[in-house]
Amino acid sequence: MNNIEKEMNKSLGNTGILWALLIIGCWFLNLYIGITLELSFSNPWVYVLILLQTHLYTGLFITSHDSIHGVVSTQYPKINDALGKFCTILFAFNQYGKLKTKHHMHHNHVNTENDPDVHQGNFFIWWFKFMWQYVTWQQVLAMAITYNMLKLWFPMWNLILMWELPAILSTLQLFYFGTYLPHRGTHEEGNVQQSRSQSKNHVWAFISCYFFGYHYEHHAYPYLPWWKLPLAKEKTLETH
Repeated sequence: MNNIEKEMNKSLGNTGILWALLIIGCWFLNLYIGITLELSFSNPWVYVLILLQTHLYTGLFITSHDSIHGVVSTQYPKINDALGKFCTILFAFNQYGKLKTKHHMHHNHVNTENDPDVHQGNFFIWWFKFMWQYVTWQQVLAMAITYNMLKLWFPMWNLILMWELPAILSTLQLFYFGTYLPHRGTHEEGNVQQSRSQSKNHVWAFISCYFFGYHYEHHAYPYLPWWKLPLAKEKTLETH
């Protein structure tokens, strides 16, 4: 058993559940502040709220991603799946089952013709193909219905800027830092993970994509939750 596995086998307790609840709670709180705020484009807090909501949307997706790997809660699988499904619903009504199937395909066939996430080439074409894998008409319909219902209570521009725009920005953030940069181009011979990792900078790694810039480590140790990827990065640097 290697050091990473030993560290993972230490009881995680309820840490993953607490992180998930914290992200969900902050998402709701920041959204409420944003959609009830009197908008003024000269107010710098408007832009801070948009950026923070984008980051929290990314946190929702990362939580659902960890749920797919069963590491939000290793002790309570039903709670693990429930939190993952809830986060995918909050993130623009994504479908948890579809994400789970596609993501396991990505791990099992990384950077091959059977990888649903990797489409080497132009950034925007790749992003379009990536998004096409996951967006459904049911999702678009649910968003449209929810938007029109929320408009009965909240201003239109608040909803667009604080609810819809951050979701779009977050998909770009997730794609750029979590798929495009780690998988683009060719990888050195012997790189069985077909992934690369950003340089060690735990602050930037968290801000950019909840440590998923440490993507080689994620593929090498998919049983680690996002908040333990810095540990994996440290171990990688020790052994190389």
